[in-house]
Amino acid sequence: MHFNRRGMALVAALVSALACAPADEPPPTTDHRAGAPGIGDTDFPKDGNGGYDITQYAIAIDYTPTSKRLIGVTTIKAGATHALSTFNLDLAGYDVREISVNDAPATFSRQGDELTVRPAHPIDNHAGFTVKVSYSGVPKPAVGSNLGTYGFMPTPDGAFVAAEPNGAKTWFPSNDHPADKALFDFTITVPVGLTALANGEMVGQPTTAGGKTTYRWRESHPMATYLATATLGKFELRQGRTPGGIPNLAAADPRFTTSLDRLFATSATITDHWATVFGPYPFGSTGGVVDDYAAGYALENQTKPLYGGFHPDESIIAHELAHQWFGNSLSIKRWKDLWLNEGFATYAEWLWAEHKGTKTAEAAFQQLHRRRANDPIWKYPPGRAQPVDLFNQSVYSRGAMTLHALRKAVGDQTFFALLKKWAAEHRYGHVTTDQFITFAERTSGKELSALFDAWLFQPRRPA
Repeated sequence: MHFNRRGMALVAALVSALACAPADEPPPTTDHRAGAPGIGDTDFPKDGNGGYDITQYAIAIDYTPTSKRLIGVTTIKAGATHALSTFNLDLAGYDVREISVNDAPATFSRQGDELTVRPAHPIDNHAGFTVKVSYSGVPKPAVGSNLGTYGFMPTPDGAFVAAEPNGAKTWFPSNDHPADKALFDFTITVPVGLTALANGEMVGQPTTAGGKTTYRWRESHPMATYLATATLGKFELRQGRTPGGIPNLAAADPRFTTSLDRLFATSATITDHWATVFGPYPFGSTGGVVDDYAAGYALENQTKPLYGGFHPDESIIAHELAHQWFGNSLSIKRWKDLWLNEGFATYAEWLWAEHKGTKTAEAAFQQLHRRRANDPIWKYPPGRAQPVDLFNQSVYSRGAMTLHALRKAVGDQTFFALLKKWAAEHRYGHVTTDQFITFAERTSGKELSALFDAWLFQPRRPA
């Protein structure tokens, strides 16, 4: 993510509804127990859920911008990690009409954003199961303390969908935490004349009937829920390939068509360049979307970075495309390690400027280091992102400074080899700060604990 402006407000909204579908089920055996209502992230205790891992989402939504009404059917394939009598899904708002588990009607209840499902038959440990949830209503985006509005955000002609950190639940039932990545299929129906954009690549051609057009997209690589998008509205498109052969799609709202060709060309150039720096591009396509929604930030939605209401410059595009490696392919297990996403993407901005010959990474580093000793950036150690101030500038800038300090300590040859190896060894997986520190020491052959401690964990300016 990259912020374009600051000064965002905190609004809290709690939505609670109760619904159930009648069913007679036998009591669970003593071996079966409820899945946890959280995945285990102590900073966000109700995000995600325990007891299962999701392998695939099939999300079908029909959205009407004039009424802001969304009708959805989400089908989830998962595997139990212990024997389940009940399990939870994350869903904010909506009327849930029906839930089935393995094609049998299930009972369910609601408490806030927690949707608790009791299958007709308990689920055994390691068993695969399929959940189908039918729901409808008006999406209500989330609001965060230093992030602003996120999730499924209605616009006059459609929707702007940027869900970091936990806004996937504003438009589909999910295990809404990056620790549980899955494959995604999208079926999105909108009024004729609108375009629906989602992650991955389009499956077939759009089909039109009854005044509506249906688009199908598939992301066939593992993806965190917060990176899923269904951005829709009026768009002009540019499609082709990067010089390196990667499929490339750029889209822009009519108000931002002057950015379209530049976005298409710049995304192609930067994607190909990062492939030489970070290793092969991890996904099936690249590109970006500029929408007419004043979000004040950009988000690295997998394969389709989203730019909210501004003309993105090269630096921001470089940042969001670097995330395709660091954040999207290599995902964090806990939000406290967010610097592994944002520090790497911010350092990529410095590397892009260095590549273009406009500013060296050393100059960017020194400019920040000259800030006074009582500057807030030094009081916030980026190695432990704070849940109430998750997207603090320190996570970005001091995170990037950590990487530059590492580069200076081990030398360019080792540093850039380290970046490629880090991306390759953990491709499509999860990473932690401790893993990176151990990896850097093993790869460089140097003892680096003092360096990482000073830059990531101490509330003061390193010498």
